[in-house]
Amino acid sequence: LSLFLHLPGTSEEVAPPVQQCFMVPKKEINVVSDMAKWKRSQAYADYMGFILTLNEGVRGKKLTCEYKISEPIEKLVALLNTLDRWIDETPPVDQPSRFGNKAFRTWYAKLDQEAEKLVSAVIPKHLADAAPEVAVYLKESVGNSTRIDYGTGHEAAFAAFLCCLCKIGVLRVDDQMAIVFKVFNRYLEVMRKLQKTYRMEPAGSQGVWGLDDFQFLPFIWGSSQLIDHPSLEPRHFVDEKVVNENHKDFMFLECILFITEMKTGPFAEHSNQLWNISAVPSWSKVNQGLIRMYKAECLEKFPVIQHFKFGSLLPIQPVTS
Repeated sequence: LSLFLHLPGTSEEVAPPVQQCFMVPKKEINVVSDMAKWKRSQAYADYMGFILTLNEGVRGKKLTCEYKISEPIEKLVALLNTLDRWIDETPPVDQPSRFGNKAFRTWYAKLDQEAEKLVSAVIPKHLADAAPEVAVYLKESVGNSTRIDYGTGHEAAFAAFLCCLCKIGVLRVDDQMAIVFKVFNRYLEVMRKLQKTYRMEPAGSQGVWGLDDFQFLPFIWGSSQLIDHPSLEPRHFVDEKVVNENHKDFMFLECILFITEMKTGPFAEHSNQLWNISAVPSWSKVNQGLIRMYKAECLEKFPVIQHFKFGSLLPIQPVTS
């Protein structure tokens, strides 16, 4: 767990190693052959380690269970509430095309302008220098303002944003459940509202052959939540009644509910991959399969990773340990 600088119980005041020189993250993956650099990088190791640490942290736990909520977690939720409020203040505009409402650009311009200030409110004074670096991941996590689209690369930027906050010690080991259930879940709500309000295009979607048009991580962490559930099996998530009764407890079912709200027609047709997953016998098999699929379909795909940015916290340099 080297991702988390401080173990629970150490004083709030512990400053991170002095030699940390923050930098504004930049693009490093420019051609397909650069993908090898990414897979060997410290950034890839730390990012994947972070995803898997949280995967273990939420295993068998409901969204509604009890967990610690620290001050940084509260502040992150407040940040996301601000983004949500800005959507209300920026209604979609009348335009000829149905998709990609241009009001999203107005909303995004506000985030672009305010991101560093928003991040500075979350991190302690002695880490103020980290704000410009960390803020880049926040800005990258809400979709592309030129194409007015959103996809798993943007979602990965939000996970990277949270990973950076762990690396500088703002989030701790004992924040794990709150990172997923409180912060990431709130992020999902805001993204769904963006997707709906501005009719965003799915970025790099594989249509019916992809897992989902917009997200991936909540299916991973959501399947982990359901491991060893006494009665809910993978075959149950295609049952509308089961989804309606349990979605408030499980992220996976919340995702299914959103898909069925947004899409018409038989589930097997509009979400073929998920339909296939419902035939897998156990949630732990689903979870393992989704982790493999995430690496193959998102993290090892050039069109997704070419947009990823690298700095001092998520470096492109090869793994040292």
